[in-house]
Amino acid sequence: MKVVLLLLTLLSCSILCCQAQHHPQTDKEIAVKVDKLIRQMTLEEKVGMIHGNSLFTSAGVKRLGIPDFVMSDGPHGVRLEHGPNYVRPKDLKDAGTYLPTGVCLAATWNPALGYQFGAVLGSEASYRGKDVILGPGINIIRTALNGRNFEYQSEDPFLIAKMAVGYIKGVQDQGVSACVKHFMANNQELLRTSIDVQMSDRALNEIYLPGFKAAVTIGKVNTLMGSYNKFRGQWATQNDYLINQILKKDWGFKGIVISDWGAVHSTDQALWNGTDLEMGTDLGMRPRVDYGKFYMGDTVIHLVKAGKMPEYLINEKVRRILYVMFKTNMIDGHRKPGEYNTKSHQQTALKIAEEGIVLLKNQHQTLPLTAGTKSIAVIGYNATRPQALGGGSSQVKAFYEVTPLEGLKNVAGTNVQITYTQGYKIERGGVSDAKMIEEAVQAASKADVAIIVGGWTHGYNYAEWKDNAYDAEDTDKPDMLMPFGQDELIRAVVKANPKTVVVLLGGGPVDMTQWIDNTPAVIQAWYPGMEGGNALAKIIFGQVNPSGKLPMSFPKKLEDEPAHKLGEYPGNGVTVNYNDDIYVGYRFYDTFNVAPQFAFGHGLSYTTFKYGNLRISANSGKTVISFKIKNTGTIAGAETAQLYIKQEKLNLPRPEKELKGFAKLFLKAGEEKTATLTLDKDAFQYFNDLKGQWVSDAGFFDMIIGSSSKDIRLTGRVFHQ
Repeated sequence: MKVVLLLLTLLSCSILCCQAQHHPQTDKEIAVKVDKLIRQMTLEEKVGMIHGNSLFTSAGVKRLGIPDFVMSDGPHGVRLEHGPNYVRPKDLKDAGTYLPTGVCLAATWNPALGYQFGAVLGSEASYRGKDVILGPGINIIRTALNGRNFEYQSEDPFLIAKMAVGYIKGVQDQGVSACVKHFMANNQELLRTSIDVQMSDRALNEIYLPGFKAAVTIGKVNTLMGSYNKFRGQWATQNDYLINQILKKDWGFKGIVISDWGAVHSTDQALWNGTDLEMGTDLGMRPRVDYGKFYMGDTVIHLVKAGKMPEYLINEKVRRILYVMFKTNMIDGHRKPGEYNTKSHQQTALKIAEEGIVLLKNQHQTLPLTAGTKSIAVIGYNATRPQALGGGSSQVKAFYEVTPLEGLKNVAGTNVQITYTQGYKIERGGVSDAKMIEEAVQAASKADVAIIVGGWTHGYNYAEWKDNAYDAEDTDKPDMLMPFGQDELIRAVVKANPKTVVVLLGGGPVDMTQWIDNTPAVIQAWYPGMEGGNALAKIIFGQVNPSGKLPMSFPKKLEDEPAHKLGEYPGNGVTVNYNDDIYVGYRFYDTFNVAPQFAFGHGLSYTTFKYGNLRISANSGKTVISFKIKNTGTIAGAETAQLYIKQEKLNLPRPEKELKGFAKLFLKAGEEKTATLTLDKDAFQYFNDLKGQWVSDAGFFDMIIGSSSKDIRLTGRVFHQ
């Protein structure tokens, strides 16, 4: 009996200990522990925590049980281990799940997938021993030329907010901190380390801040990365207005502000203006960087000891770092061990690609390919080119990567003959190759269908980053024209075989004016991750009904873009004026009646949908909009209905319409469902820069419901007080 009681007691203690170990700590409990640790730390130990001590770590305090803080690039996979001072443990594999890029995720218009995306990323980061994953990137897509648009998500702040919050929660539920970036106005890579961005308060509040605000106030993101550029004359990473006033005071951000690597320029401004952790690089540098010489390194120790800098500033930064450490159970808790390269993770990558790939055009029911298709000519270097290791800091060593050609072969089976020709060479400044085009024409003329896989490229690996990358960190595209002579290739192939499908890889639009009118089917595949080839093939063969919608407008030509038509890009080398103001993307096209090539929110399906039964009610500060969507076709499919609003009588100018809600409904053939969207008072507000505050004008508002910003299906109106 005594033995039984002893076992029960031990079991009870084990359960209680386990419960205590997993019990979330309150901020008050964390604050007590943090203050206790800070009182035991030397000044040198504190300063060691606020700057990097290697490429991706900052120092802990071993004697107090404070671990090093370990970061990794994302934002669509845990980056391969690298750096001159990194020694990889023998049992650690750094080939992981390569998820579709951020713009492909946004094209799903499915916040639930945002969470799943983040959960995979957080789980694999935890497995690899990372404390922070440097993502998501949520800067507004302002110009099609930005080399980093593939990492970002949308031109619309509302869509960004919805997708980013899911991503952040998915990561942080795995016990790893997300890091939302780049705060603020990092909307171009060209001259990013020198330009001074100037914009109105209205543009700042209505367009560029909402995604970050949602990440902080709703997503409760643990860390945030400052950007390289200046904002209104002061470096963004050490910007008093952005960080102290908006981020920390107005939004109540409790986490860590991390500099982009090498983005700090002043010890005084970094310390006073809110930078908590200065990171930098020794990648490729000889001799190695002395991390003690960082702006927030040894100089800080000397300033404090000389009485020129108060120690409480250092304590505040350490307090934030320790807060995040306790919040994620780095110090005295238990973090989920994570999983790596699981079948489940790979299936998530596949699902996101399937929902993110966008069918832009499909004349004459060219797609899906039918059983009668016996031969396919696949043309284009991007059909066989892996993309995971490109893009700069977002490179991922993929456990495997299914290319478009491999995917087509996997899905087609043995009944379809598939041939491949390269079509074009990838080389900077390269032009069309007559011999390659002739080979492609011959192959296309002999096949039932031709599929050209082209578009942009990341650069295959780090060595190609500068030479052949168009979608990559620290580089912008020179124009919107397809490189490598692809326009000539497409025109020739379409002439040889009118049943041609063009598949475009890349982070954004290309100028299609030379061939779009004669090409029956076009697919935007983005960079669709390790299972992208399979997802693309399933869509082409009709095993998956496409449901992706554009998260950005595709202009006909670069000159139509508001940043280039109204604003400035890339600026004069010193300043970039955002004169396009609040008229970014569809807000510009719809307000000024400029026809895009493909509208924001556009995306076709193999089935059809009917909208009806619009009902609008307003009560207790809430406006409820409901309507029905019916699948009127013969196969199952998903439709994303988008709710835009328009103020009828204006006191200050507003865009023609603004996205305020959306619903993705999955419907069987013949099935009908009701979509319900609720707007609170914030949805009707705009930022009055004359008063310096958000305001709402009483009056009538149009409720505009569409399949895209141009394809409007239902309209109604409501009086908002």
